[in-house]
Amino acid sequence: MSIRHKLDISAYFVVGPENTKGRPVGPMIRDAVDAGFTCVQIRSKTASARQLIELTGQAAEVIAQAGKARIVALLVNDRLDVVLAAKKQGIHVDGIHVGQSDIPVDVCREYLGPDAIVGLSARTHELFEYIKNADVSLIDYFGAGPLHETKTKPDSGLDVDGKRITRSIADITTLAQLSSIPVVVGGGVKLADIPGLAQTGVDGFFVVSAISQADDPGHEAANLVKTWNRHKR
Repeated sequence: MSIRHKLDISAYFVVGPENTKGRPVGPMIRDAVDAGFTCVQIRSKTASARQLIELTGQAAEVIAQAGKARIVALLVNDRLDVVLAAKKQGIHVDGIHVGQSDIPVDVCREYLGPDAIVGLSARTHELFEYIKNADVSLIDYFGAGPLHETKTKPDSGLDVDGKRITRSIADITTLAQLSSIPVVVGGGVKLADIPGLAQTGVDGFFVVSAISQADDPGHEAANLVKTWNRHKR
């Protein structure tokens, strides 16, 4: 069975080389996977295609060494070319996450096939109407947020007028009720946010700096997972 059909986005780590305080990405992914993170996304706006392919390969190797290749999903942000090139090189990558202005999801599905995971960032503008009415036949989950303003993605939460919108716990509870597919929420999420998020009914949380900026990434990752599991509805 494809991992797509048993996708777990409860604890979702997004990472790229610009987020790690100069530390290597591989060991940080290992810390997250060992702590119980269920999904890893490689995301970078500065790395070249070749660097992204190499990072994807490192992540796949870490996940395989942990014995979790059939449990932990590995995705690449935005770059369909990177996913296809990685697959061509024999790297085990499970799919892609795209935004509204990235490659259309139908193109991703066409090139990656029925077993691939395709995630989509739900648009900030008219978010509730969009999630309620969007065609979800080709996608597996929505990414939504931000919960807070975040330096790792400065344009997160900008609407069509350039106004920044952050989401309250009440907003996120409504999103969970409206969506017909799983929802993962992030954007500046820290440990203190997890108990409240876990009660909203969403399927998971995603983090970048909560792990990648931590002095002890493994310890922080473990605390995030334990707290989510303790409080989830």
